[in-house]
Amino acid sequence: MDYLYYPGCSLSTSGKAYDVSGRAVARLLAVNLVELDDWNCCGTTPYFSAQGLGAFSIAARNLAIAEKQGDGKMDLVTMCNSCYMTLSKTNHYFAEDERMRKDIGAVLGAAGRSYGGGVKVRHLLDVLTNDVGLEAVKAKVTRELNGLKVAAYYGCQMSRPGAEFDDPEYPMTMDRLLSVLGADPVEFPMKAKCCGGMLMTTSQDVALKMVRDVLSDAMENGAECIATACPLCQINLEAYQGDINSKFGTNFMMPVVYFTQLAGMAMGLTRREIDLGRELVPNTVSFFRDYVAA
Repeated sequence: MDYLYYPGCSLSTSGKAYDVSGRAVARLLAVNLVELDDWNCCGTTPYFSAQGLGAFSIAARNLAIAEKQGDGKMDLVTMCNSCYMTLSKTNHYFAEDERMRKDIGAVLGAAGRSYGGGVKVRHLLDVLTNDVGLEAVKAKVTRELNGLKVAAYYGCQMSRPGAEFDDPEYPMTMDRLLSVLGADPVEFPMKAKCCGGMLMTTSQDVALKMVRDVLSDAMENGAECIATACPLCQINLEAYQGDINSKFGTNFMMPVVYFTQLAGMAMGLTRREIDLGRELVPNTVSFFRDYVAA
């Protein structure tokens, strides 16, 4: 199965472990991710509130490249929730808003490009569960996760606003994937709540409380770790645990990993192959310790 692949800025830098583990898992499952030529930043969520047409046009440039590179026949896959939302949103506006379609077309035309709306944007989680299929994923498992209690954290962008492959308020796709890997997904009511996103840089007190609430929900429901599908969520949930502990008197030491890293672990990939070890929170869960020592 061939797909065009859009890494995005985060997965090339701070979220590199997500990129490395995602590509490795895809290879094991015969998913051929062909990196998009000359891709650029998706524009990210904040840019849309500052300069709508500019943000849409930046995202549309990637879609135009994908349409040409894949001859209009290849889906564009991304792993970053923000990139997925931004590219999907641009596709929706391009299809449904005639004025925006003309404005985006004019901007692309000035750069010598055009877009006909023929690219479908997909999230890797969607591809693994719906194209590859859970049975095929299960067939690749060589080392089950031994009932590891995992809180599947989707964040607020993957299932909204389009909700194309999962429920927007209570998604379950990642839970089902984790189950076939041998994990035990815990009840997690805040799985689709916002982690604060970029508020961490502008209104940190608000963001810290939002992250605290997510971590508390995971811990209170017995999670040993959190699995996420978003590089910004991963940073917010992990990197600020010390600040949250100081501010609220909590004692969080919750490992936060990418769902692709857990998939790679279950499929027998090495620590290096899934880039495990960049974590900021010391991992005290016995399963992880045994895995690293193996």
